[in-house]
Amino acid sequence: MVRRAWIVQYTGAAESTVSRWYTERGRRPERLRHPEVVCTVGRTVYFDKEAVEAFWTAWQEDVGTRRSGTGRIAADGQGTRGGGPGRAGRDRAVALALEALRASGSRRGLAAELAREHGGVARSWQRAVAEARTVWESEQRAQDAVAPPTDAQDDQPTQSAP
Repeated sequence: MVRRAWIVQYTGAAESTVSRWYTERGRRPERLRHPEVVCTVGRTVYFDKEAVEAFWTAWQEDVGTRRSGTGRIAADGQGTRGGGPGRAGRDRAVALALEALRASGSRRGLAAELAREHGGVARSWQRAVAEARTVWESEQRAQDAVAPPTDAQDDQPTQSAP
């Protein structure tokens, strides 16, 4: 039998994570469920060591973690929170925002409009619109640089050679 402190040391997970595994065990598939309490002495709970080891092995295989002190593989792209749509989702949002900018130009409320139309929160769309606006403004400057001269030069009187 082992205590929760042993599980923390064995897995490298925080004590709050180990507590969450136990609390949420009913939401997990059978093989990914944290083991049940074997006995309680005072306020200390004990678990079956072999069941904990089997749980941790299954968790590593399914979730892809390893004993690294943080419970996650370094550079997994999840930051400190985890979750989020990832770069592919952001690229999709930026492409949609850029399409809207090209169609009707920059305007107030574009992020909220895109959030209503495509789902998601307005703040995420604000980031995507800001990134798309940078690309769009760069395109506008490039077009201005290669644009042919205006007809204003043709309206000026020309002098003929004597």
